[in-house]
Amino acid sequence: MGESQKFQLGTIGALSLSVVSSVSIVICNKALISTLGFTFATTLTSWHLLVTFCSLHVALWMKLFEHKPFDARAVMGFGVLNGISIGLLNLSLGFNSVGFYQMTKLAIIPCTVLLETLFFRKQFSRSIQFSLVVLLFGVGIATVTDLQLNALGSFLSLLAVLTTCVAQIMTNTIQKKFKVSSTQLLYQSCPYQALTLFIVGPFLDGLLTNQNVFAFNYTPQVLFFIVLSCLISVSVNFSTFLVIGKTSPVTYQVLGHLKTCLVLTFGYVLLRDPFSWRNILGIFVAVIGMVLYSYYCTLETQQKASEASAQLSQAKEVESDPLLSVENGNGMLGDGGPKAPVWASNKDLHA
Repeated sequence: MGESQKFQLGTIGALSLSVVSSVSIVICNKALISTLGFTFATTLTSWHLLVTFCSLHVALWMKLFEHKPFDARAVMGFGVLNGISIGLLNLSLGFNSVGFYQMTKLAIIPCTVLLETLFFRKQFSRSIQFSLVVLLFGVGIATVTDLQLNALGSFLSLLAVLTTCVAQIMTNTIQKKFKVSSTQLLYQSCPYQALTLFIVGPFLDGLLTNQNVFAFNYTPQVLFFIVLSCLISVSVNFSTFLVIGKTSPVTYQVLGHLKTCLVLTFGYVLLRDPFSWRNILGIFVAVIGMVLYSYYCTLETQQKASEASAQLSQAKEVESDPLLSVENGNGMLGDGGPKAPVWASNKDLHA
Protein backbone atom coordinates (compact mmCIF):
# COMPACT_ATOMS: atom_id res chain seq x y z
CA MET A 1 0.00 0.00 0.00
CA GLY A 2 1.43 3.38 -1.06
CA GLU A 3 1.96 6.37 1.22
CA SER A 4 -0.90 8.33 -0.40
CA GLN A 5 -3.33 5.43 0.14
CA LYS A 6 -2.27 5.11 3.79
CA PHE A 7 -2.76 8.87 4.26
CA GLN A 8 -6.24 8.72 2.69
CA LEU A 9 -7.24 5.78 4.90
CA GLY A 10 -5.89 7.61 7.95
CA THR A 11 -7.88 10.72 7.02
CA ILE A 12 -11.10 8.75 6.50
CA GLY A 13 -10.55 7.01 9.85
CA ALA A 14 -9.97 10.34 11.62
CA LEU A 15 -13.12 11.86 10.07
CA SER A 16 -15.21 8.82 10.99
CA LEU A 17 -13.90 8.76 14.57
CA SER A 18 -14.63 12.48 14.93
CA VAL A 19 -18.22 12.13 13.69
CA VAL A 20 -19.08 9.07 15.80
CA SER A 21 -17.50 10.36 19.02
CA SER A 22 -18.91 13.90 18.66
CA VAL A 23 -22.47 12.73 17.99
CA SER A 24 -22.19 10.29 20.91
CA ILE A 25 -21.01 12.95 23.35
CA VAL A 26 -23.74 15.37 22.25
CA ILE A 27 -26.42 12.75 22.95
CA CYS A 28 -24.79 11.91 26.29
CA ASN A 29 -24.47 15.56 27.33
CA LYS A 30 -28.03 16.28 26.23
CA ALA A 31 -29.26 13.62 28.64
CA LEU A 32 -26.97 15.00 31.37
CA ILE A 33 -27.97 18.65 30.89
CA SER A 34 -31.60 18.50 29.74
CA THR A 35 -32.82 15.43 31.63
CA LEU A 36 -30.69 15.43 34.79
CA GLY A 37 -30.27 19.21 35.11
CA PHE A 38 -26.45 19.30 35.18
CA THR A 39 -26.00 22.60 33.30
CA PHE A 40 -22.35 23.33 34.12
CA ALA A 41 -20.94 22.99 30.59
CA THR A 42 -17.64 24.83 31.05
CA THR A 43 -16.69 22.96 34.22
CA LEU A 44 -17.65 19.68 32.55
CA THR A 45 -15.31 20.55 29.65
CA SER A 46 -12.43 21.08 32.10
CA TRP A 47 -13.07 17.59 33.48
CA HIS A 48 -13.09 16.25 29.90
CA LEU A 49 -9.64 17.71 29.27
CA LEU A 50 -8.29 16.46 32.61
CA VAL A 51 -9.44 12.90 31.85
CA THR A 52 -7.99 13.21 28.32
CA PHE A 53 -4.60 14.23 29.76
CA CYS A 54 -4.63 11.34 32.26
CA SER A 55 -5.54 8.87 29.50
CA LEU A 56 -2.71 10.15 27.28
CA HIS A 57 -0.30 9.96 30.22
CA VAL A 58 -1.19 6.28 30.66
CA ALA A 59 -0.73 5.77 26.91
CA LEU A 60 2.70 7.42 27.15
CA TRP A 61 3.63 5.17 30.08
CA MET A 62 2.61 2.17 27.94
CA LYS A 63 4.87 3.55 25.14
CA LEU A 64 1.94 3.93 22.72
CA PHE A 65 3.39 7.24 21.55
CA GLU A 66 6.61 9.19 22.02
CA HIS A 67 6.82 12.40 24.07
CA LYS A 68 8.33 15.18 21.94
CA PRO A 69 8.84 18.45 23.85
CA PHE A 70 9.00 21.65 21.78
CA ASP A 71 8.50 25.41 22.21
CA ALA A 72 6.96 25.70 25.71
CA ARG A 73 5.63 29.23 25.12
CA ALA A 74 3.85 28.14 21.95
CA VAL A 75 2.24 25.20 23.77
CA MET A 76 1.13 27.33 26.73
CA GLY A 77 -0.25 30.11 24.52
CA PHE A 78 -2.07 27.60 22.36
CA GLY A 79 -3.53 25.76 25.35
CA VAL A 80 -4.74 28.90 27.10
CA LEU A 81 -6.23 30.27 23.84
CA ASN A 82 -8.12 27.01 23.30
CA GLY A 83 -9.51 27.18 26.82
CA ILE A 84 -10.56 30.82 26.37
CA SER A 85 -12.29 30.06 23.05
CA ILE A 86 -14.37 27.31 24.70
CA GLY A 87 -15.36 29.65 27.53
CA LEU A 88 -16.30 32.42 25.08
CA LEU A 89 -18.47 30.06 23.02
CA ASN A 90 -20.36 29.08 26.18
CA LEU A 91 -20.74 32.75 27.13
CA SER A 92 -21.98 33.52 23.62
CA LEU A 93 -24.69 30.88 24.01
CA GLY A 94 -25.59 32.25 27.45
CA PHE A 95 -25.93 35.91 26.39
CA ASN A 96 -27.53 35.36 22.96
CA SER A 97 -30.55 33.60 21.54
CA VAL A 98 -30.02 30.08 20.18
CA GLY A 99 -30.51 31.41 16.65
CA PHE A 100 -27.78 34.03 17.01
CA TYR A 101 -25.47 31.45 18.59
CA GLN A 102 -25.96 29.21 15.53
CA MET A 103 -25.10 32.21 13.32
CA THR A 104 -21.93 32.63 15.39
CA LYS A 105 -20.92 29.03 14.64
CA LEU A 106 -21.68 29.53 10.95
CA ALA A 107 -19.40 32.59 10.90
CA ILE A 108 -16.37 30.48 11.87
CA ILE A 109 -15.88 29.08 8.35
CA PRO A 110 -15.80 32.41 6.44
CA CYS A 111 -13.65 33.93 9.19
CA THR A 112 -11.17 31.02 8.94
CA VAL A 113 -11.06 31.37 5.15
CA LEU A 114 -10.42 35.11 5.50
CA LEU A 115 -7.63 34.68 8.07
CA GLU A 116 -5.89 31.93 6.10
CA THR A 117 -6.11 34.03 2.92
CA LEU A 118 -4.74 37.19 4.55
CA PHE A 119 -1.99 35.75 6.77
CA PHE A 120 -1.07 32.43 5.11
CA ARG A 121 -1.71 33.35 1.45
CA LYS A 122 -3.85 30.24 1.11
CA GLN A 123 -6.08 30.26 -1.96
CA PHE A 124 -9.59 28.81 -2.09
CA SER A 125 -10.98 28.12 -5.56
CA ARG A 126 -14.39 29.42 -6.63
CA SER A 127 -15.69 25.85 -6.58
CA ILE A 128 -14.69 25.42 -2.91
CA GLN A 129 -16.17 28.82 -2.03
CA PHE A 130 -19.44 27.93 -3.78
CA SER A 131 -19.72 24.60 -1.94
CA LEU A 132 -19.12 26.36 1.41
CA VAL A 133 -21.86 28.91 0.64
CA VAL A 134 -24.31 26.07 -0.16
CA LEU A 135 -23.32 24.26 3.06
CA LEU A 136 -23.70 27.34 5.28
CA PHE A 137 -27.02 28.24 3.64
CA GLY A 138 -28.39 24.75 4.35
CA VAL A 139 -27.21 24.67 7.96
CA GLY A 140 -28.62 28.17 8.43
CA ILE A 141 -32.05 27.05 7.22
CA ALA A 142 -31.96 23.99 9.51
CA THR A 143 -30.71 25.62 12.72
CA VAL A 144 -31.19 29.39 12.76
CA THR A 145 -34.58 30.46 14.08
CA ASP A 146 -34.77 33.71 16.03
CA LEU A 147 -32.10 36.42 15.73
CA GLN A 148 -32.20 38.60 18.85
CA LEU A 149 -29.27 41.01 18.99
CA ASN A 150 -27.67 42.70 21.99
CA ALA A 151 -24.38 44.58 22.28
CA LEU A 152 -22.71 42.38 24.93
CA GLY A 153 -23.77 39.12 23.28
CA SER A 154 -22.58 40.31 19.86
CA PHE A 155 -19.19 41.35 21.29
CA LEU A 156 -18.76 37.98 23.03
CA SER A 157 -19.72 36.17 19.81
CA LEU A 158 -17.13 38.17 17.84
CA LEU A 159 -14.42 37.24 20.36
CA ALA A 160 -15.56 33.60 20.32
CA VAL A 161 -15.34 33.41 16.52
CA LEU A 162 -11.89 35.03 16.38
CA THR A 163 -10.35 32.92 19.16
CA THR A 164 -11.85 29.70 17.78
CA CYS A 165 -10.54 30.41 14.26
CA VAL A 166 -7.04 31.30 15.50
CA ALA A 167 -6.91 28.26 17.82
CA GLN A 168 -7.90 25.87 15.03
CA ILE A 169 -5.44 27.42 12.57
CA MET A 170 -2.73 27.10 15.25
CA THR A 171 -3.64 23.42 15.72
CA ASN A 172 -2.77 22.82 12.08
CA THR A 173 0.29 25.09 11.81
CA ILE A 174 1.94 23.93 15.07
CA GLN A 175 1.75 20.26 14.01
CA LYS A 176 3.38 21.09 10.69
CA LYS A 177 5.93 23.62 11.97
CA PHE A 178 7.28 21.54 14.87
CA LYS A 179 6.60 18.17 13.16
CA VAL A 180 4.61 16.81 16.09
CA SER A 181 1.69 14.41 15.91
CA SER A 182 -1.84 15.25 17.04
CA THR A 183 -1.32 13.03 20.11
CA GLN A 184 1.90 14.82 21.09
CA LEU A 185 0.32 18.26 20.74
CA LEU A 186 -2.83 17.26 22.63
CA TYR A 187 -0.79 15.71 25.46
CA GLN A 188 1.28 18.86 26.00
CA SER A 189 -1.54 21.42 25.60
CA CYS A 190 -4.22 19.58 27.61
CA PRO A 191 -2.99 20.69 31.07
CA TYR A 192 -3.12 24.37 30.08
CA GLN A 193 -6.60 24.02 28.55
CA ALA A 194 -7.89 22.10 31.57
CA LEU A 195 -6.37 24.55 34.07
CA THR A 196 -7.81 27.58 32.24
CA LEU A 197 -11.32 26.12 32.19
CA PHE A 198 -11.05 24.70 35.72
CA ILE A 199 -10.33 28.22 37.02
CA VAL A 200 -12.95 30.13 35.00
CA GLY A 201 -15.49 27.29 34.65
CA PRO A 202 -17.28 27.49 38.00
CA PHE A 203 -17.46 31.29 37.72
CA LEU A 204 -18.87 31.23 34.16
CA ASP A 205 -21.32 28.44 34.96
CA GLY A 206 -22.49 30.30 38.06
CA LEU A 207 -22.94 33.47 35.99
CA LEU A 208 -24.99 31.67 33.34
CA THR A 209 -27.04 29.32 35.54
CA ASN A 210 -27.19 31.06 38.95
CA GLN A 211 -26.16 27.72 40.50
CA ASN A 212 -23.06 26.43 42.25
CA VAL A 213 -21.43 23.43 40.60
CA PHE A 214 -19.98 22.29 43.94
CA ALA A 215 -23.41 22.37 45.63
CA PHE A 216 -25.12 20.24 42.98
CA ASN A 217 -26.76 16.96 44.02
CA TYR A 218 -24.52 14.30 42.42
CA THR A 219 -26.76 11.24 42.24
CA PRO A 220 -25.37 7.89 40.96
CA GLN A 221 -27.15 8.51 37.63
CA VAL A 222 -25.54 11.95 37.24
CA LEU A 223 -22.11 10.55 38.12
CA PHE A 224 -22.55 7.75 35.57
CA PHE A 225 -23.29 10.17 32.73
CA ILE A 226 -20.43 12.49 33.80
CA VAL A 227 -17.96 9.58 33.71
CA LEU A 228 -19.37 8.40 30.36
CA SER A 229 -19.12 11.91 28.94
CA CYS A 230 -15.50 12.22 30.11
CA LEU A 231 -14.56 8.87 28.55
CA ILE A 232 -16.13 9.78 25.20
CA SER A 233 -14.38 13.17 25.33
CA VAL A 234 -10.98 11.44 25.08
CA SER A 235 -11.95 10.27 21.60
CA VAL A 236 -13.49 13.66 20.74
CA ASN A 237 -10.39 15.66 21.70
CA PHE A 238 -8.00 13.23 20.03
CA SER A 239 -10.01 13.11 16.77
CA THR A 240 -10.31 16.92 16.69
CA PHE A 241 -6.53 17.40 16.68
CA LEU A 242 -6.13 14.46 14.29
CA VAL A 243 -8.62 15.81 11.73
CA ILE A 244 -7.24 19.37 11.76
CA GLY A 245 -3.68 18.07 11.48
CA LYS A 246 -4.49 15.76 8.55
CA THR A 247 -6.83 18.13 6.70
CA SER A 248 -7.43 21.80 7.52
CA PRO A 249 -9.40 24.02 9.93
CA VAL A 250 -12.03 24.67 7.22
CA THR A 251 -12.54 20.94 6.61
CA TYR A 252 -12.93 20.43 10.36
CA GLN A 253 -15.66 23.10 10.46
CA VAL A 254 -17.43 21.46 7.49
CA LEU A 255 -17.29 18.20 9.44
CA GLY A 256 -18.73 20.03 12.44
CA HIS A 257 -21.80 21.05 10.44
CA LEU A 258 -22.22 17.42 9.31
CA LYS A 259 -22.32 16.51 13.00
CA THR A 260 -24.99 19.19 13.56
CA CYS A 261 -27.17 17.64 10.84
CA LEU A 262 -26.65 14.16 12.30
CA VAL A 263 -27.48 15.36 15.82
CA LEU A 264 -30.74 16.91 14.54
CA THR A 265 -31.61 13.67 12.75
CA PHE A 266 -30.74 11.41 15.70
CA GLY A 267 -32.60 13.76 18.04
CA TYR A 268 -35.74 13.27 15.99
CA VAL A 269 -35.32 9.50 15.52
CA LEU A 270 -34.14 8.55 19.03
CA LEU A 271 -35.41 11.32 21.30
CA ARG A 272 -38.51 12.38 19.32
CA ASP A 273 -37.39 16.01 19.21
CA PRO A 274 -39.64 18.29 17.13
CA PHE A 275 -38.72 18.27 13.43
CA SER A 276 -40.09 20.66 10.78
CA TRP A 277 -39.89 20.99 7.00
CA ARG A 278 -37.23 23.67 7.53
CA ASN A 279 -34.99 21.14 9.29
CA ILE A 280 -35.46 18.61 6.49
CA LEU A 281 -34.84 21.17 3.72
CA GLY A 282 -31.84 22.66 5.51
CA ILE A 283 -30.20 19.28 6.13
CA PHE A 284 -30.78 18.30 2.49
CA VAL A 285 -29.15 21.52 1.18
CA ALA A 286 -26.30 21.19 3.71
CA VAL A 287 -25.58 17.62 2.61
CA ILE A 288 -25.41 18.80 -1.02
CA GLY A 289 -22.88 21.45 0.07
CA MET A 290 -20.80 18.84 1.92
CA VAL A 291 -20.81 16.49 -1.08
CA LEU A 292 -19.71 19.34 -3.37
CA TYR A 293 -16.98 20.37 -0.93
CA SER A 294 -15.67 16.80 -0.67
CA TYR A 295 -15.78 16.38 -4.46
CA TYR A 296 -13.94 19.62 -5.22
CA CYS A 297 -11.34 18.99 -2.49
CA THR A 298 -10.67 15.49 -3.84
CA LEU A 299 -10.47 16.82 -7.41
CA GLU A 300 -7.98 19.55 -6.47
CA THR A 301 -5.89 17.11 -4.41
CA GLN A 302 -5.68 14.72 -7.38
CA GLN A 303 -4.70 17.59 -9.70
CA LYS A 304 -1.92 18.70 -7.36
CA ALA A 305 -0.69 15.10 -7.03
CA SER A 306 -0.62 14.72 -10.85
CA GLU A 307 1.30 17.99 -11.25
CA ALA A 308 3.81 16.97 -8.57
CA SER A 309 4.26 13.55 -10.19
CA ALA A 310 4.83 15.14 -13.61
CA GLN A 311 7.44 17.54 -12.20
CA LEU A 312 9.19 14.69 -10.39
CA SER A 313 9.35 12.49 -13.51
CA GLN A 314 10.68 15.43 -15.55
CA ALA A 315 13.39 16.05 -12.98
CA LYS A 316 14.38 12.37 -13.00
CA GLU A 317 14.70 12.45 -16.80
CA VAL A 318 17.08 15.41 -16.63
CA GLU A 319 19.13 13.80 -13.86
CA SER A 320 19.39 10.51 -15.76
CA ASP A 321 21.10 12.22 -18.74
CA PRO A 322 23.74 14.72 -17.54
CA LEU A 323 24.76 15.43 -21.15
CA LEU A 324 21.49 17.22 -21.86
CA SER A 325 22.31 20.72 -23.00
CA VAL A 326 20.87 23.66 -21.13
CA GLU A 327 18.21 25.76 -22.80
CA ASN A 328 19.25 28.28 -25.47
CA GLY A 329 22.76 26.87 -25.77
CA ASN A 330 23.89 28.00 -22.34
CA GLY A 331 25.78 24.73 -21.94
CA MET A 332 28.72 26.22 -23.87
CA LEU A 333 31.31 28.67 -22.60
CA GLY A 334 32.08 31.85 -24.46
CA ASP A 335 35.31 30.37 -25.95
CA GLY A 336 33.45 27.36 -27.27
CA GLY A 337 34.49 24.98 -24.43
CA PRO A 338 31.85 22.90 -22.71
CA LYS A 339 30.66 23.60 -19.21
CA ALA A 340 28.47 21.61 -16.83
CA PRO A 341 24.75 22.20 -17.16
CA VAL A 342 23.20 24.29 -14.40
CA TRP A 343 19.65 24.52 -13.09
CA ALA A 344 17.79 27.59 -14.29
CA SER A 345 16.13 29.53 -11.47
CA ASN A 346 12.68 28.67 -12.80
CA LYS A 347 13.52 24.95 -12.67
CA ASP A 348 14.51 24.59 -9.04
CA LEU A 349 13.21 21.35 -7.61
CA HIS A 350 10.62 21.55 -4.81
CA ALA A 351 9.82 18.65 -2.56
